Amino acid sequence: MLKEIYIRNLAVIREAVIPLTNELNIFTGETGAGKSILINGINAVLGQRCTKDIVRTGCDKAVITALFTDLSPEVTAKLDELGISHDDGEITVTREISADGGSVSRVNQRTASASLLREIGSMLINIHGQHDNQILLDSDRHLQILDDFGGDDTLLNEYRSTFRDLQHTARRLGELKKQEQSRIERSRYLNEIINDMGELEPVEGEDEKLEKEYETARDSERTIVAIKNAVQLITGEEAANELIATAEAGIAGFTDGIDKLGELYERLSGAEIELSDIASELEDLADKIELDGQRLEYLSTRIGLYNKLKRKYATDCEGLIRLYDEACEEIVGFDSSREEIESLTKQKDKLLHTVTEQAKALFEQREKNAARFVEQVTAELEFLNMAGVVLTVRHEKGKLTVNGMDTVEFLISANKGEEPKPISKIASGGELSRIMLALKSVIADKDSIPTMIFDEIDTGVSGKAAQKIGIKLREIGRVRQVICVTHLSQIAVMADNHLMIEKNIVGDRTETHVTQLDEEGRVREIARIMGGDSPSSLMLDNARAEIRKYSGA
Repeated sequence: MLKEIYIRNLAVIREAVIPLTNELNIFTGETGAGKSILINGINAVLGQRCTKDIVRTGCDKAVITALFTDLSPEVTAKLDELGISHDDGEITVTREISADGGSVSRVNQRTASASLLREIGSMLINIHGQHDNQILLDSDRHLQILDDFGGDDTLLNEYRSTFRDLQHTARRLGELKKQEQSRIERSRYLNEIINDMGELEPVEGEDEKLEKEYETARDSERTIVAIKNAVQLITGEEAANELIATAEAGIAGFTDGIDKLGELYERLSGAEIELSDIASELEDLADKIELDGQRLEYLSTRIGLYNKLKRKYATDCEGLIRLYDEACEEIVGFDSSREEIESLTKQKDKLLHTVTEQAKALFEQREKNAARFVEQVTAELEFLNMAGVVLTVRHEKGKLTVNGMDTVEFLISANKGEEPKPISKIASGGELSRIMLALKSVIADKDSIPTMIFDEIDTGVSGKAAQKIGIKLREIGRVRQVICVTHLSQIAVMADNHLMIEKNIVGDRTETHVTQLDEEGRVREIARIMGGDSPSSLMLDNARAEIRKYSGA
């Protein structure tokens, strides 16, 4: 619970230490005394947005510190999760707002973000102000109110878990199906790569080896052709040997008379023999050079295929191999995607069946809760002087959402004989306040938030209705801490701890003080609320009697 609030330099509050009890704490004071500043201060330590305008004029910063004690197991578990110590089940939460617009937050002197304060604060305090009545006007919020009343959220949590699994599965399935067409186009391209590479079966570095072998084989072929041409030129018709033989025969009859001619004739004879030997050796050499025509054709075809695919895919041999490996891997992934689509489709159907059954169970649970809700809230409304009000819950089935298949709206009839209509259409401000108090009352023991703050819960009510609101606040104060700001004596007399907010002039400055009232102080303050600043003796006696009536004295 909220044990104590320390405020310094917050608007007109120079300094205040505000003690609180664990039951009903009532703040009263004249209009403009600064009651709203107190709520602003509490909101600040809960991490809500605040501006530099709330810093007291002439001061460098405002400081608000709240001491929380008797922390619930839920709160201590959250603090442990956040690594925040909580000795003796206590923590202090501080918010400093600088005049230049910055702010610093601390939990047990450890610097904390505003979002962390909000996270912790939402487990410590529930503040109800006039704007919270808008919840009643928003039918979308009624389902949450009904669930809060029900208390047991086991079915809802199970449903939400299944529903989120269904959402995730459907989203993934949709993505895969959306990708299916592009996968088909991509698959054609990948299969083309695989077919091309399957025909080639590329091997790393093979293209260079083939080129070298082809060059060697092609050189052998050219060598053989050259040799055979040479042999033909030597031994063929009208070739070198024939010409030499003709020349030799032509001068054979004249060698006896001319010595030199005989010598030349001998040389021609030798040349003919030499050329015959050369031709013979060339033929032998040609026979010894290996030439495999089929291999040469194979080399030429394979090199051509390599070059064709290199041009087609604008890469080298290693690139072709990489393309092939990646295409094989990716195409296998496509097969996996198809399998995943089939698996997810089955999974989606199964989850849809499960979530539908869970939604039906949740609907039935809420149907029962709605009946109890109407019964209990109606009883509270009767107590709060709204006996003629008829409350019903319009509970219908709709489409599946994260909250189930339910649509819920609260309807009321303020006058006997009239058909119930949406709250937003017929409820007045005072009725909204009492309806909200009735709701808070029936769910007061359903959650673990230890402190409830009511700011102007008495708007639009007076007389007996105000008295009933005070009694109801006192009842809630028996199960949790209640803090209430009011301007009605009927509510103020119910206080277990009565604090007065008072504005004074100190020197040339306005200051607001918060005073914890003793019995006589309460008498004077209640009398002031009843009859003004100068209450009569009779008014003081009436105030004393009212206080004692509800204090049991």
